[in-house]
Amino acid sequence: MEAGGGGVEEEEQVMSEVHLGCPPHFSSLHVSRFSFSSRPLGTSRQQLPLLARISPYTFPAIPRGVNRGASGDDDGDGSGGSVLIAATSGSCGSPDAVAVDKDGDLVLDRRRTNKHARSDYHLLTIQHGVTSSLKSVGLQVWKAALLLADFVLHKSFTSSNFDGVTAIEVGAGTGLVGLVLARVARRIFITDRGADILDNCLANVHINSSMLKFDEAKVCARELDWKMSWPPPVGTYDPSDSTLRYLWSANDIEEAEKATVLFAADVIYSDDLTDLFFDTVKKLMSSGAKKVLYLALEKRYNFSLDDLDVVANGYAHFRSFFATQEEHRDAPDGDKPSLLESR
Repeated sequence: MEAGGGGVEEEEQVMSEVHLGCPPHFSSLHVSRFSFSSRPLGTSRQQLPLLARISPYTFPAIPRGVNRGASGDDDGDGSGGSVLIAATSGSCGSPDAVAVDKDGDLVLDRRRTNKHARSDYHLLTIQHGVTSSLKSVGLQVWKAALLLADFVLHKSFTSSNFDGVTAIEVGAGTGLVGLVLARVARRIFITDRGADILDNCLANVHINSSMLKFDEAKVCARELDWKMSWPPPVGTYDPSDSTLRYLWSANDIEEAEKATVLFAADVIYSDDLTDLFFDTVKKLMSSGAKKVLYLALEKRYNFSLDDLDVVANGYAHFRSFFATQEEHRDAPDGDKPSLLESR
């Protein structure tokens, strides 16, 4: 795009709040580390998602040559990085239960060197962009992805709900949710649009497979364009060719339609995109096995010149696709939303 002065106008850059502590003006891909624990929680927060309640940053030692994570803080001991701690609920009488303070916040151990690492801590390493253009926001980590990843971790540690499932992550971005699900799932399709985003997804799969102990072969990165109908065009999958690496085979489509769970996090930021997303979800959910959609998003408030007020743009349109059991029962037959909400 040509600017008025004859120069090339740069695309506007956006940044997730998750990356506020990252080095400013960092243009290449960045590496952040997130840790989670399988230690049980006490009773004060039992049976609820955890990442939204836990202070997101502690600072483990990071090997030389690895970029600091989203926090970027340093205590002077060579430590640094963003660490997200997740734990599972359990018996309040357990001697290993995580302690909470008088406000109900977790009291976390601060690990200074690797020699203090516990066997119940697990490390997740995510390669991501610090800023991006709007069309490449999938290169960043967004808050709703952290919340949904926490939910998956909580369920995988406290139940067998996701054991052996086939699942699809729609608009996977960095692949964070799919990675934590890969620990217990039989097959997970992480889908997005664009070779740069899918290349980064695949890189995160390679980085984490040994640490999280899952077989890379059960994580499939595939391109899913919401503007196209389902099923997508069938091609010849060739991992050595970047133009063919993320095509769907007939077997992929058959297996994806057997999926019983769909996941999506922070994939909606305009009414047009919302329409495309739900069109895709409806096609997926009406094909093959019965499916449940787990969807997380941040309700973002911005000042609107049209309304001269602070509003959550697009949220009402998003909500129009859902109905509670009571709303669905009372709505006229021709006006019933197609998705039933469960919280």
